[in-house]
Amino acid sequence: MIEKALKGNRAYWAWIALLIVVIAAGLNAWAVQLDTGLGVTGMGRDISWGIYIAQFTFLVGVAASAVMVVLPYYLHNRREFARIVIVGEFLAVSAAVMCMLFILADLGKPQRVLNVLGYPTPNSMVFWDVVVLNGYLLLNLVGGWTVLGAERKGVAPPSWVRPLIYLSIPWAFSIHTVTAFLYAGMPGRHLWLTAVLAPRFLASAFAAGTAILILISFILRKTAGFDAGDEARKKLTVLAAYAGIANFFLLGMEFFTAFYSNVPAHMHSLQHLYFGLHGHGQFVPLMWLSLLGGIASVIVLLVPALRSRSSWLVAACVGLVASIWIDKGIGLVIGGFLPTPLEEIVQYVPTLTEMTVTAGIWAIGLLLLTMLLKVAVAVKTES
Repeated sequence: MIEKALKGNRAYWAWIALLIVVIAAGLNAWAVQLDTGLGVTGMGRDISWGIYIAQFTFLVGVAASAVMVVLPYYLHNRREFARIVIVGEFLAVSAAVMCMLFILADLGKPQRVLNVLGYPTPNSMVFWDVVVLNGYLLLNLVGGWTVLGAERKGVAPPSWVRPLIYLSIPWAFSIHTVTAFLYAGMPGRHLWLTAVLAPRFLASAFAAGTAILILISFILRKTAGFDAGDEARKKLTVLAAYAGIANFFLLGMEFFTAFYSNVPAHMHSLQHLYFGLHGHGQFVPLMWLSLLGGIASVIVLLVPALRSRSSWLVAACVGLVASIWIDKGIGLVIGGFLPTPLEEIVQYVPTLTEMTVTAGIWAIGLLLLTMLLKVAVAVKTES
């Protein structure tokens, strides 16, 4: 089936060429980082996780969001998701690949990941993160590709594939839960030391990932003439809206717990992000943009008269994705290091090298997703 990805019009090949150029630039920047070391990044002793881990955290949620179409389609036989379930599975595959690439970029020396595999440590969250990410990637790739191949041949999928698909449902919850535990298991970082971090991760993942699925459905309809169906989009819109409500509700609980308890260590991180602390307010405009833009997007998704209009729906989905990308990436990851244990505010600005490597990894993910969806659309259209 892969040969179907090698056929396309000029616009398709122009898009592929652009992605390859960005990938080449990213590989060149990564080569510089490998040769020079992580000193070429904006990270340091006080902020040891930067834009790489921020992207990883966001993309794990995007990968997990495939369950929002897999679960209703395979467990509840909701036929309206028949044309979009493969899109969710292939989105999960590309997002999982990007997650692992961002981890490799952040390690500095990629061969260090072999230590996790060669010397497994079950009491380490990093070990389990590697296990669940690779497992989830294989489950979605094997399951989605096998079902698509059977559909192309006009036969029923093999019986062994359905248990794999069922297994991918709880596995989707596990990948973002383990990611949350990576943060929540660090008692020295008060912004992350909360029992609701895993539920908040899942809520934000289902909101942003579902919104991305809606946007992809519009892109496919416009560029490939492949329509996932209005009914599927309506269902996904409702799911994104209520997941967004849950996400902002849990964020509100964080504010209440920190400020009502009046514990300085728990207040300072939120103060720094949303109001500024000790004269430092680097993240304040972005965090308020994230909060207000996200709430406005959820309101649009909740109002039938607004969400029924494609332009409003697209704008709301873009706003919700951007809101959660800022909150989970910049706010949660980088803001979690500040203030430092010595109550200092350290500035972090990604370097050009970091930004170029990040763009290159995103281009790899988009290239993989483009080719997978090209195959999926061709098979669905034929069948």
